[in-house]
Amino acid sequence: MTTITETTIEADPTVPAVRMTRDFKATPAQLLKAHTDPALFARWVGPNGMDTEILAWDARDGGEWRYVARRDGEEYGFRGCFHEVSENKIVQTFAFEGFPEAVALETLTFEDLGNGCTRLHAQSLCDSFEGRDGMLSSGMDVGVNEGYAKLDALLEETTA
Repeated sequence: MTTITETTIEADPTVPAVRMTRDFKATPAQLLKAHTDPALFARWVGPNGMDTEILAWDARDGGEWRYVARRDGEEYGFRGCFHEVSENKIVQTFAFEGFPEAVALETLTFEDLGNGCTRLHAQSLCDSFEGRDGMLSSGMDVGVNEGYAKLDALLEETTA
């Protein structure tokens, strides 16, 4: 399958937020499941070549999550809490354990475009402009784009 669109990643000039938008050939329910089912999430999250191990995953209002991504002997831990999980929206915190003081509040919204397509709107509100700029300069764009390409393939495989 070819990508419907590339991920648009924008830094808000007035608040320390990153906004991402991307269209998928999937229903909102399929995208929600890919973001909340730990076995599916581990298959697509992050850049190519990373192995993801889910250590905690309770995708419900008030639940927590934690995973570790590994490559070439290096390990990167991530954690957060689910604040809202509904059919069209996920609100969660996100922290990279390498910088645990920099916690972002993330909101993912699944917009039904019809014809089996969904637009994902994601916003990460960071605690400072420095934190936001650090996130942007970390190579997150590679992880996001490669991860979403893997998600495209996973969605195609699960709907075939």
